[in-house]
Amino acid sequence: MGKHFIPIWFFIGALLVLYGALILGSGIYGLFVPPSHPVAMSDLHIGIWWGAGMLILGLAYVVRFRPNRKDG
Repeated sequence: MGKHFIPIWFFIGALLVLYGALILGSGIYGLFVPPSHPVAMSDLHIGIWWGAGMLILGLAYVVRFRPNRKDG
């Protein structure tokens, strides 16, 4: 019986999913409740783009490096 290691990339992916979901949620909240003093270029909604990108990248890492994956 061999040892089974969980790759560090799985945990990095999980953190990216968590942070991406938080940033995406914050960006979506900002759409419906805009700040009273918006920052420069707030019309680009960078929180939504950045959060979605992190979420997608994190999901790719989690799927690619998930434990108990059958290789070969």
